[in-house]
Amino acid sequence: GEEEGEEKEEEAVGSCQSEPPAKRVRSEDGESQEDGGAEEKEPVERKRARGQNKSRPCMKPNHYEQSRLCPSVTPLGWDRSPCAYKCYFGPRCRFLHDISQYMATKPADLGLRCVLFETFGKCVYGVTCRFAQAHLGDGYQNVINTNLAKQWEGKSLVRNNLSKDLQHQLRKRKFSFKKADEYLRALAKPHGEGGKGGKATGSSPEEKGVSNCTAPQEDLGDGLKCPEQREDPKADALQSSSSTGSEEASPTKTAGPVTDEDVIKLRPCEKRKLEIQGKLYLAPLTTCGNLPFRRICKRFGADVTCGEMAVCTNLLQGQSSEWALLKRHHTEDLFGVQLEGAFPDTMTKCAELLNQTIEVDFVDINVGCPIDLVYKKGGGCALMTRSNKFEQIVRGMNSVLDVPLTVKIRTGVQEKINVAPKIIPKIREWGAAMVTLHGRSREQRYTRGADWDYIAECAKIASPMPLFGNGDILSYEDAERALGTGVSGIMIARQVCVGALIKPWLFTEIKEQRHWDISSSERFDILRDFTNYGLEHWGSDTQGVEKTRKFLLEWLSFLCRYIPVGLLEHLPQKINERPPYYLGRDYLETLMASQNVEDWIKISELLLGPVPTNFTFLPKHKANSYR
Repeated sequence: GEEEGEEKEEEAVGSCQSEPPAKRVRSEDGESQEDGGAEEKEPVERKRARGQNKSRPCMKPNHYEQSRLCPSVTPLGWDRSPCAYKCYFGPRCRFLHDISQYMATKPADLGLRCVLFETFGKCVYGVTCRFAQAHLGDGYQNVINTNLAKQWEGKSLVRNNLSKDLQHQLRKRKFSFKKADEYLRALAKPHGEGGKGGKATGSSPEEKGVSNCTAPQEDLGDGLKCPEQREDPKADALQSSSSTGSEEASPTKTAGPVTDEDVIKLRPCEKRKLEIQGKLYLAPLTTCGNLPFRRICKRFGADVTCGEMAVCTNLLQGQSSEWALLKRHHTEDLFGVQLEGAFPDTMTKCAELLNQTIEVDFVDINVGCPIDLVYKKGGGCALMTRSNKFEQIVRGMNSVLDVPLTVKIRTGVQEKINVAPKIIPKIREWGAAMVTLHGRSREQRYTRGADWDYIAECAKIASPMPLFGNGDILSYEDAERALGTGVSGIMIARQVCVGALIKPWLFTEIKEQRHWDISSSERFDILRDFTNYGLEHWGSDTQGVEKTRKFLLEWLSFLCRYIPVGLLEHLPQKINERPPYYLGRDYLETLMASQNVEDWIKISELLLGPVPTNFTFLPKHKANSYR
């Protein structure tokens, strides 16, 4: 009798067309497993899923495209930039050279419209484009809309690209780090009790002063220095060394007026100011904070955007994948990059490198990353406990940058030991233009609510330096409450405890002071725009399509946490709430609420066509909602 009842229930659920089948199967499996476990043996306590899914499967291009055209035939090279060169491997080349043979084995096109051809008048991916039928003529010739293509001619849509010449200089270690080397030489000279390595002694710069200053400075008693000198203790040493270097170098013949920017160092008061008080700041989001996603947030009202966290050592080595994190779309009018590192030499050199090669409005130091991989190497949150290195990094980067330097920190490392009030005045004294404070410690990660009362206290201590608050912003009411604490502005979204990843239209809600009951079709249009931006950025060939799919799925792992306003009993939704299974107001809304990877893949197939054979996807972050 019990078995027949269960079969009837399954048939009744199966007849319900408003719930995705994969979600239904998953919930039934969970119930049956719990029932079976109760009969056979005592239920085993389920371990809470936290942190990252490490050793995730990596889908490389040859996994989903066996027959690939040789770069000498395709319009794009290995770096995805236009190229035209011959193949030096001859008959030993493992790629195809016959376009007809490639077209015979190429997977079917995914649609009739190519977003690149419709937007720019031409598709640089030619026959490899997965929407090639929109722009291929007779003999596989690439059709070009001349009038539309002329409108975009000479325009730079994405800046901060890594050139081949710069990559070669970095790999051969031929790039000149003149300012950084001068600062590091001054830092390495022993002075007083500093000892080897320029380690600062004393509990604070006010008590002992900053060590290793080679140039004589006037003391104001007990080792205290005047405020202008305290801002940059290495200024005299750097200026003297740069002036001697310029005397030794042979004078360059110039025609017309010249400036002295390369000889005379900018004073802190002459640097460009970072005027973003009261603006909405989209935080740097690892993996999900890519350029297409930032374009979505920019469209919904984000004022300030920042690239994903980049590791300074990888940038100094010229790694293309790391430099891709620095790319800036032309619509990002206030844009910064975030660097992670543990030592003053690499961080200072990286700051000088970026100062000379890319266009940014500010540079941010990540002193809030709680990940073990970063923390155990002395970076991220660990810098809060390494005050000497932290000081050398901030002062060194500030001395070589022409743009403002900002710092992002947490309340501390341990849960009950908050050190931010002690560090913030020092950061201001070291020369940082702004501090962003995440209201949790490293031990707390994202499991508890952000402490905005504590952030308010730190904002008073930081004055007159601007302090932005960060944590648990998911509605305009949360934003109002946060701005009422006295902070200069708010940073929205950060890794696991996210606001913008769950609802990127949050910026619109804050500016218009309302709750937006957005429909499933409107949300689907946002996903369609993301895929179009992804195809523009990563490419419309198989490799670009699958990369776009990967980042779309990563984003969907957060989007599924959104609860439609029309279904909420109490407004607003809290950021740490995990809703039970529920039916949406239509099939698509129910599908978007599913926390099953198979349903996310279904959504991606609605936008990017069927997944390749043997396709696998494991989200970067674990959660209690899936196993």
